[in-house]
Amino acid sequence: MHIEKKIMHRIFALIAGAILFAWLVLDTARATILFRRVWELIAPFVAGAGIAFVFNVPMRAIEKQLDGIHKTGTRRMLSILLTLFCLFLIIMFVFELLIPQIRLTIISLTEKIPVFVDRTAQNLMVLMADNPELGIWIQEAFQLESLDWSNILTSILSWLANQVSTVMGGAVNVIGNVTTGIVNTVISIVFAIYCLGRKEILARQCRRVLYAVLSERRADEIIRIMRLTNSTFSSFISGQCLEAVILGCLFAVVMAILKMPYIPLVSVIIAVTALIPVVGAFVGCIVGAFFILVNDPLQAVSFVAMFLVLQQLENNLIYPRVVGTSIGLPGMWVLVAVTIGGEIMGVGGMLVMIPLVSVLYTLAREFTNRRLAERNIPAQKLMEQPPEIKNQFDRRKEQKKKLELQKMKEKFQKLQEQQKKK
Repeated sequence: MHIEKKIMHRIFALIAGAILFAWLVLDTARATILFRRVWELIAPFVAGAGIAFVFNVPMRAIEKQLDGIHKTGTRRMLSILLTLFCLFLIIMFVFELLIPQIRLTIISLTEKIPVFVDRTAQNLMVLMADNPELGIWIQEAFQLESLDWSNILTSILSWLANQVSTVMGGAVNVIGNVTTGIVNTVISIVFAIYCLGRKEILARQCRRVLYAVLSERRADEIIRIMRLTNSTFSSFISGQCLEAVILGCLFAVVMAILKMPYIPLVSVIIAVTALIPVVGAFVGCIVGAFFILVNDPLQAVSFVAMFLVLQQLENNLIYPRVVGTSIGLPGMWVLVAVTIGGEIMGVGGMLVMIPLVSVLYTLAREFTNRRLAERNIPAQKLMEQPPEIKNQFDRRKEQKKKLELQKMKEKFQKLQEQQKKK
């Protein structure tokens, strides 16, 4: 009877899964709306869980320093408050450092960009005057003389009028989205604080559910994988933040030695964008090179050269030791993870995909080692340069030769025995 019930449960689950799959395929639009609505409902809590996971890394370090406080609740609340306070100080430090620099940079750019544009226009005018055939070719190529400028101006004005009405209509949606975003942010932060304060209780409840629903062996394996995931993500977050700080300080020191402008602004931008693995520092390089380009094009070239040198230093020395060893993922797979994560979820996908791929890489390695041990594969076949593996035809040919030699040997031994008898 127990076996029949188990089979009936499996049949029922199979039928329900087939019905759900058919509905998803046949009514994709309604299914998409339903999933989008469900995601809108759970998104603040998912974001809150993510925030709690990230905040747990510094909070855990702060809580270890508060061992003198014996009351667990008091120690936990103080560690949460100190974590939020440290985060607030970091944000205020970055804003206090960036806002004056951005204001001075904008003022400098507004003064220098017109000069740069005028100088470029004068150079173009000189080029056109020295090469009149170039001007004739441009007029013929783009048909500038045959253009109806009145119709073009009318079309531009009508397009602007349509855009104004569109913007006014979209302003209401923007206000609604901003209000929803603020509410969701507050809910996420409150939920994150609740998760941080009761993380042991939540973990125990999840373990109870796993052991109640699954077999003990499967529940043990899931808990082991979740602990591996937690360790990998925590190591990645702390390592990535430390690497960004080191890179920003390194840029600040080298730029000060080379007497380049905008040192605080560019170094902070480099440090913030370096939180995005692999490609983030290049974004900071482009922004920093643009600021320096307006001030001095030659220094911009020097900045790009300095960036390439420091980037090689960072890729070969800093990143492998600070981040690479903490997640145990080779550089090739880091690039694959960043590319796939960026295509799927943008910047957030880049940050999530690297530790996720690291966990999958570790599980795949464990599975491979276990299967190799079960199959007793010779160790020399798993070396970096394994011995030559012959195809089936060559193996049969060798076996045939061995059999022929064995038969010849046996025949020769029989002849020798017959001669001895005579």
